[in-house]
Amino acid sequence: MTTGTPSMDSRLRELLAPSIETRGDMRELLMVPLGAVVLALVIGALIMMATSVPPATVLQSFVAMADGALGSVNALSETLTAAIPLVLAGLGIGLAFRAGLFNIGAEGQMVVGGLATAVASFSITGLPMAIHLPLALLIGLSVGAFYAGIAGALRAVTGAHEVISTIMLNLISFRLLDYFLRQPYIQKEGRSDPISRAVLESAELPRLLSFIDPNLRLHFGLFIMLAAVALVWWLLFRSKLGFAFRISGENPDAARYAGIRAGLTIVLAMMIAGALAGLAGAAQVSGVLGRATPGFTAGIGFDAIAVALLGRSHPVGILLAGLLFGGLEAGGRQMQVDAGVSIDMISIMQALIIIFVAAPLLVKRVFPGLFRRKRNGEAVRGGADG
Repeated sequence: MTTGTPSMDSRLRELLAPSIETRGDMRELLMVPLGAVVLALVIGALIMMATSVPPATVLQSFVAMADGALGSVNALSETLTAAIPLVLAGLGIGLAFRAGLFNIGAEGQMVVGGLATAVASFSITGLPMAIHLPLALLIGLSVGAFYAGIAGALRAVTGAHEVISTIMLNLISFRLLDYFLRQPYIQKEGRSDPISRAVLESAELPRLLSFIDPNLRLHFGLFIMLAAVALVWWLLFRSKLGFAFRISGENPDAARYAGIRAGLTIVLAMMIAGALAGLAGAAQVSGVLGRATPGFTAGIGFDAIAVALLGRSHPVGILLAGLLFGGLEAGGRQMQVDAGVSIDMISIMQALIIIFVAAPLLVKRVFPGLFRRKRNGEAVRGGADG
């Protein structure tokens, strides 16, 4: 068991936190996910045809999916709304991956962050939006950071693997949510089911397209998401702390030799990751749902692991992957309505995308032309030998 763990961790680090040092590496960063998406769509089509779905219906389902994701203002609104928490939580997971940590607890961090934001949003009264909204989001962000910091501290002090501790913290968060939603100071008055009071208007994220249609759900969290992408990029690639994260993840021995304090780096990386996931939960409560309910995260924290993997733990890649998954979610509903194809097909294709991203050599074998590049006047296959 002991001898196998370092080998497994080194392979995971190589997969999840690649160093982008050359133009060829950046090309691979983009082309592997692109090839994975194409392969997933092709296999999804084959699965549908194998289950007696006519080819015309398969084509209709893909057209409907594209239309549901991009075909109207409402479609774009739903795609971007779905992408916001995926990108925020994915940034936290990707940052932890870069530091060599496997944060499987984004779902739980979203739960506690969203619950804390909900409580702050209805229990604090008499404040203007300019103060109340940032305060509520900050509380959710801070609670998410604290919750992830527990796993970081356990890893730094006792050596407990963060995969195990974050999974257990996920389970604890689900039960904490159920418990607190039944407390009289949180539960909505007159209701017996576990549901929180509504977020006050002063703590709601403003709708961006309400001047077009009040039912369009896209909210100010879009700008928070973009700011978070820029901030995480700067942190990872332009700051000393980000350098400490990356070198700890890519070469722990070199980090120790350079005098980087491993324990502090672990705790800080997990806390920042948890803060981003907590912010994702806060955005869902303040911008979309307006209250906390059982299962309000809807598995977004787990989907964000796939987003971070598809984005190769790079902030820009995570942004693009989040937009893709948001489009698949929004388009999947339209596909089910127009073509009668089960929305479960979207989950199948998402899983296939991750499988192919996790096996980049397979993608390179199927699409060798995507990875050819010039070097010293010769055409070379980028990374064809793995």
